[in-house]
Amino acid sequence: MKILKALAVLGALVSLAPAARAAEGSVELPHTRFSFDGIFGTFDRAAAQRGFQVYKEVCSACHSMRLLSYRNLREIGLSEAQVQAIAATVEVQDGPNDEGQMFARPGRASDRFHSPFANEAAARAANNGALPPDFSVIAKAREGGARYLHALLTGYADAPAGFNLGQGMNYNRYFPGHQIAMAPPLNEGQVTFADQTPATVEQMAHDVATFLAWAAEPELEERRQMGVKIILFLAVLGVLAYGVKRRVWADLH
Repeated sequence: MKILKALAVLGALVSLAPAARAAEGSVELPHTRFSFDGIFGTFDRAAAQRGFQVYKEVCSACHSMRLLSYRNLREIGLSEAQVQAIAATVEVQDGPNDEGQMFARPGRASDRFHSPFANEAAARAANNGALPPDFSVIAKAREGGARYLHALLTGYADAPAGFNLGQGMNYNRYFPGHQIAMAPPLNEGQVTFADQTPATVEQMAHDVATFLAWAAEPELEERRQMGVKIILFLAVLGVLAYGVKRRVWADLH
Protein backbone atom coordinates (compact mmCIF):
# COMPACT_ATOMS: atom_id res chain seq x y z
CA MET A 1 0.00 0.00 0.00
CA LYS A 2 2.84 2.40 0.85
CA ILE A 3 4.45 1.67 -2.53
CA LEU A 4 1.18 2.47 -4.32
CA LYS A 5 0.89 5.77 -2.45
CA ALA A 6 4.47 6.67 -3.32
CA LEU A 7 3.84 5.92 -6.99
CA ALA A 8 0.71 8.07 -6.90
CA VAL A 9 2.62 11.00 -5.41
CA LEU A 10 5.39 10.59 -7.99
CA GLY A 11 2.81 10.53 -10.78
CA ALA A 12 1.23 13.72 -9.49
CA LEU A 13 4.60 15.47 -9.39
CA VAL A 14 5.37 14.39 -12.95
CA SER A 15 1.99 15.63 -14.17
CA LEU A 16 2.61 19.00 -12.52
CA ALA A 17 6.05 19.48 -14.07
CA PRO A 18 4.79 21.00 -17.36
CA ALA A 19 2.57 23.40 -15.44
CA ALA A 20 5.51 24.41 -13.25
CA ARG A 21 7.63 25.11 -16.31
CA ALA A 22 4.81 27.17 -17.79
CA ALA A 23 4.55 29.13 -14.55
CA GLU A 24 8.24 30.00 -14.85
CA GLY A 25 7.39 31.97 -17.97
CA SER A 26 8.94 29.89 -20.73
CA VAL A 27 8.85 31.78 -24.02
CA GLU A 28 7.87 30.30 -27.36
CA LEU A 29 10.50 31.08 -29.97
CA PRO A 30 9.41 32.57 -33.29
CA HIS A 31 9.60 30.19 -36.23
CA THR A 32 12.69 30.87 -38.33
CA ARG A 33 13.62 28.87 -41.40
CA PHE A 34 17.21 27.81 -42.00
CA SER A 35 18.70 26.06 -45.01
CA PHE A 36 19.87 23.18 -42.81
CA ASP A 37 16.38 22.38 -41.51
CA GLY A 38 14.99 18.93 -42.33
CA ILE A 39 16.64 15.65 -43.18
CA PHE A 40 17.89 16.92 -46.55
CA GLY A 41 18.93 20.38 -45.32
CA THR A 42 22.42 21.73 -45.98
CA PHE A 43 24.35 24.74 -44.76
CA ASP A 44 24.09 27.85 -46.90
CA ARG A 45 27.79 28.57 -47.46
CA ALA A 46 27.21 32.22 -48.38
CA ALA A 47 25.17 32.76 -45.20
CA ALA A 48 27.81 30.96 -43.11
CA GLN A 49 30.56 33.16 -44.56
CA ARG A 50 28.56 36.29 -43.79
CA GLY A 51 27.90 34.89 -40.33
CA PHE A 52 31.61 34.41 -39.75
CA GLN A 53 32.15 38.03 -40.73
CA VAL A 54 29.54 39.12 -38.17
CA TYR A 55 31.22 36.96 -35.53
CA LYS A 56 34.68 38.30 -36.41
CA GLU A 57 33.72 41.98 -36.54
CA VAL A 58 31.15 42.04 -33.72
CA CYS A 59 31.02 38.98 -31.46
CA SER A 60 34.73 38.08 -31.24
CA ALA A 61 35.40 41.17 -29.12
CA CYS A 62 33.87 39.29 -26.18
CA HIS A 63 33.16 35.68 -27.19
CA SER A 64 35.81 33.06 -27.92
CA MET A 65 35.53 29.98 -30.15
CA ARG A 66 38.41 28.00 -28.74
CA LEU A 67 37.42 24.66 -30.31
CA LEU A 68 37.72 25.92 -33.89
CA SER A 69 40.86 26.37 -35.97
CA TYR A 70 41.14 28.87 -38.80
CA ARG A 71 41.64 26.03 -41.28
CA ASN A 72 38.12 24.81 -40.47
CA LEU A 73 36.82 27.84 -42.37
CA ARG A 74 37.67 26.07 -45.62
CA GLU A 75 34.60 23.93 -44.97
CA ILE A 76 32.29 26.93 -45.43
CA GLY A 77 33.83 27.78 -48.78
CA LEU A 78 36.71 30.11 -47.96
CA SER A 79 39.86 29.61 -50.02
CA GLU A 80 43.24 28.70 -48.58
CA ALA A 81 44.50 32.23 -49.27
CA GLN A 82 41.49 33.75 -47.48
CA VAL A 83 41.97 31.49 -44.47
CA GLN A 84 45.67 32.33 -44.22
CA ALA A 85 44.91 36.05 -44.51
CA ILE A 86 42.30 35.84 -41.73
CA ALA A 87 44.65 33.89 -39.45
CA ALA A 88 47.48 36.37 -40.08
CA THR A 89 45.40 39.24 -38.66
CA VAL A 90 45.92 37.94 -35.12
CA GLU A 91 49.10 37.72 -33.08
CA VAL A 92 49.89 34.39 -31.43
CA GLN A 93 52.36 33.75 -28.63
CA ASP A 94 54.67 30.88 -29.52
CA GLY A 95 57.90 29.35 -28.34
CA PRO A 96 60.17 28.89 -26.71
CA ASN A 97 62.74 29.65 -29.42
CA ASP A 98 66.34 28.47 -29.49
CA GLU A 99 67.14 30.98 -26.77
CA GLY A 100 64.34 29.76 -24.53
CA GLN A 101 62.23 32.85 -25.05
CA MET A 102 58.55 33.09 -25.93
CA PHE A 103 57.79 35.22 -28.97
CA ALA A 104 54.86 36.63 -30.90
CA ARG A 105 54.11 35.64 -34.50
CA PRO A 106 51.28 36.10 -37.00
CA GLY A 107 48.58 33.47 -36.78
CA ARG A 108 48.55 30.41 -39.02
CA ALA A 109 45.70 28.41 -40.50
CA SER A 110 46.44 25.61 -38.02
CA ASP A 111 45.99 27.90 -34.98
CA ARG A 112 42.83 27.90 -32.90
CA PHE A 113 40.61 30.97 -33.04
CA HIS A 114 42.17 33.83 -31.13
CA SER A 115 40.57 34.42 -27.73
CA PRO A 116 39.68 38.02 -26.84
CA PHE A 117 40.85 37.59 -23.24
CA ALA A 118 43.89 35.97 -21.66
CA ASN A 119 41.80 34.08 -19.08
CA GLU A 120 38.34 33.93 -17.45
CA ALA A 121 39.28 36.46 -14.77
CA ALA A 122 40.21 39.01 -17.44
CA ALA A 123 36.95 38.28 -19.29
CA ARG A 124 34.87 38.85 -16.14
CA ALA A 125 36.77 42.01 -15.26
CA ALA A 126 36.02 43.47 -18.70
CA ASN A 127 32.30 42.56 -18.52
CA ASN A 128 31.21 43.69 -15.05
CA GLY A 129 31.69 40.22 -13.57
CA ALA A 130 29.80 38.34 -16.31
CA LEU A 131 31.65 35.66 -18.26
CA PRO A 132 30.84 35.75 -21.99
CA PRO A 133 30.19 32.12 -23.05
CA ASP A 134 32.41 30.43 -25.59
CA PHE A 135 30.64 30.17 -28.94
CA SER A 136 32.21 26.93 -30.21
CA VAL A 137 29.14 24.78 -29.50
CA ILE A 138 26.68 27.42 -28.30
CA ALA A 139 24.09 26.32 -30.89
CA LYS A 140 24.07 22.84 -29.35
CA ALA A 141 24.26 24.07 -25.77
CA ARG A 142 21.09 26.16 -25.95
CA GLU A 143 17.61 24.70 -26.32
CA GLY A 144 16.27 25.79 -29.68
CA GLY A 145 19.75 25.98 -31.22
CA ALA A 146 20.00 28.43 -34.11
CA ARG A 147 16.37 29.51 -33.64
CA TYR A 148 17.12 30.58 -30.07
CA LEU A 149 20.26 32.47 -31.10
CA HIS A 150 18.39 34.29 -33.86
CA ALA A 151 15.51 35.12 -31.50
CA LEU A 152 17.89 36.37 -28.80
CA LEU A 153 19.72 38.70 -31.19
CA THR A 154 16.48 40.15 -32.55
CA GLY A 155 14.55 40.11 -29.28
CA TYR A 156 15.77 43.34 -27.70
CA ALA A 157 13.01 45.85 -26.96
CA ASP A 158 11.91 48.44 -24.43
CA ALA A 159 10.74 46.88 -21.18
CA PRO A 160 6.94 46.84 -20.87
CA ALA A 161 5.22 49.02 -18.32
CA GLY A 162 5.51 47.62 -14.81
CA PHE A 163 8.48 45.37 -15.59
CA ASN A 164 11.20 45.67 -12.94
CA LEU A 165 14.37 45.93 -15.03
CA GLY A 166 17.56 45.70 -13.01
CA GLN A 167 20.25 48.35 -13.20
CA GLY A 168 22.60 47.78 -16.12
CA MET A 169 20.33 45.10 -17.58
CA ASN A 170 18.61 45.01 -20.96
CA TYR A 171 15.14 43.71 -21.76
CA ASN A 172 14.95 40.80 -24.21
CA ARG A 173 11.73 39.03 -25.17
CA TYR A 174 13.37 35.62 -25.58
CA PHE A 175 16.01 35.51 -22.84
CA PRO A 176 14.97 33.54 -19.72
CA GLY A 177 13.67 36.07 -17.24
CA HIS A 178 13.76 38.74 -19.97
CA GLN A 179 16.81 40.43 -18.41
CA ILE A 180 20.23 40.14 -20.02
CA ALA A 181 23.48 41.92 -19.21
CA MET A 182 24.63 42.00 -22.85
CA ALA A 183 23.60 45.16 -24.64
CA PRO A 184 22.09 44.78 -28.14
CA PRO A 185 25.14 43.69 -30.17
CA LEU A 186 23.73 44.28 -33.66
CA ASN A 187 22.82 47.55 -35.35
CA GLU A 188 21.64 48.29 -38.89
CA GLY A 189 24.55 48.53 -41.34
CA GLN A 190 27.09 47.48 -38.72
CA VAL A 191 29.07 45.38 -41.21
CA THR A 192 29.56 45.57 -44.97
CA PHE A 193 29.07 42.25 -46.73
CA ALA A 194 31.21 41.57 -49.78
CA ASP A 195 28.22 40.17 -51.69
CA GLN A 196 26.28 43.41 -51.09
CA THR A 197 23.65 41.71 -48.92
CA PRO A 198 21.92 44.40 -46.83
CA ALA A 199 23.24 44.23 -43.26
CA THR A 200 19.95 44.44 -41.42
CA VAL A 201 19.71 43.19 -37.84
CA GLU A 202 17.48 40.35 -39.06
CA GLN A 203 19.97 39.36 -41.78
CA MET A 204 23.02 39.51 -39.53
CA ALA A 205 21.26 37.52 -36.80
CA HIS A 206 20.19 34.86 -39.31
CA ASP A 207 23.68 34.61 -40.82
CA VAL A 208 25.60 34.44 -37.55
CA ALA A 209 23.13 31.82 -36.25
CA THR A 210 23.85 29.79 -39.40
CA PHE A 211 27.60 30.09 -38.83
CA LEU A 212 27.32 29.08 -35.18
CA ALA A 213 25.10 26.11 -36.08
CA TRP A 214 27.76 24.94 -38.54
CA ALA A 215 30.53 25.48 -35.98
CA ALA A 216 28.68 23.37 -33.39
CA GLU A 217 27.93 20.54 -35.82
CA PRO A 218 30.17 20.72 -38.93
CA GLU A 219 29.58 17.04 -39.74
CA LEU A 220 25.80 17.50 -39.96
CA GLU A 221 25.58 17.18 -43.76
CA GLU A 222 27.88 14.16 -43.89
CA ARG A 223 25.92 12.40 -41.15
CA ARG A 224 22.61 13.02 -42.90
CA GLN A 225 23.96 11.77 -46.22
CA MET A 226 25.21 8.62 -44.52
CA GLY A 227 21.83 8.15 -42.84
CA VAL A 228 19.98 8.39 -46.17
CA LYS A 229 22.37 5.87 -47.75
CA ILE A 230 21.86 3.45 -44.86
CA ILE A 231 18.06 3.76 -45.10
CA LEU A 232 18.16 3.10 -48.85
CA PHE A 233 20.48 0.14 -48.34
CA LEU A 234 18.22 -1.36 -45.68
CA ALA A 235 15.16 -0.83 -47.88
CA VAL A 236 16.76 -2.63 -50.82
CA LEU A 237 18.03 -5.38 -48.51
CA GLY A 238 14.54 -5.81 -47.08
CA VAL A 239 13.02 -6.18 -50.57
CA LEU A 240 15.67 -8.74 -51.55
CA ALA A 241 15.19 -10.68 -48.31
CA TYR A 242 11.43 -10.77 -48.86
CA GLY A 243 11.92 -12.00 -52.44
CA VAL A 244 14.30 -14.75 -51.31
CA LYS A 245 11.89 -15.80 -48.61
CA ARG A 246 9.03 -16.07 -51.11
CA ARG A 247 11.25 -18.06 -53.47
CA VAL A 248 12.50 -20.49 -50.82
CA TRP A 249 9.09 -21.18 -49.32
CA ALA A 250 7.08 -21.10 -52.56
CA ASP A 251 6.87 -24.91 -52.85
CA LEU A 252 5.47 -25.26 -49.31
CA HIS A 253 2.36 -23.13 -49.91
